[in-house]
Amino acid sequence: QVQLVESGGGLVQAGGSLRLSCAASGRTLSGYAMGWFRQAPGKEREYVAAISWSGGSTYYADSVKGRFTISRDKAKNTVYLQMNSLKPEDTAVYYCAADARGYVGRRYLEYDYWGQGTQVTVSS
Repeated sequence: QVQLVESGGGLVQAGGSLRLSCAASGRTLSGYAMGWFRQAPGKEREYVAAISWSGGSTYYADSVKGRFTISRDKAKNTVYLQMNSLKPEDTAVYYCAADARGYVGRRYLEYDYWGQGTQVTVSS
């Protein structure tokens, strides 16, 4: 079993930055692809970004491309989401997820493990 815990959320003004962290425990993330998703009130969970096990391949939703960066530190068993130039429409609960097959997908149903989420609020 993999347990994922997100941190780093908060309140920030538009144009500001935040870095989210997702720490894994229970087992190493060796071979796992990782993703970040978000869900705003009244909306469906939305894909944000994903990264391969090696870290050599990263993928982004069009809405965050050029502003967000996903990365991972294998030694720390942690995945990050650096968010720059934040906009009010980025406001949501952000979740990290792990895919045990190592598949870097965009659909949340493909992921096996989820964190509890961290709130990001961007004020205008």
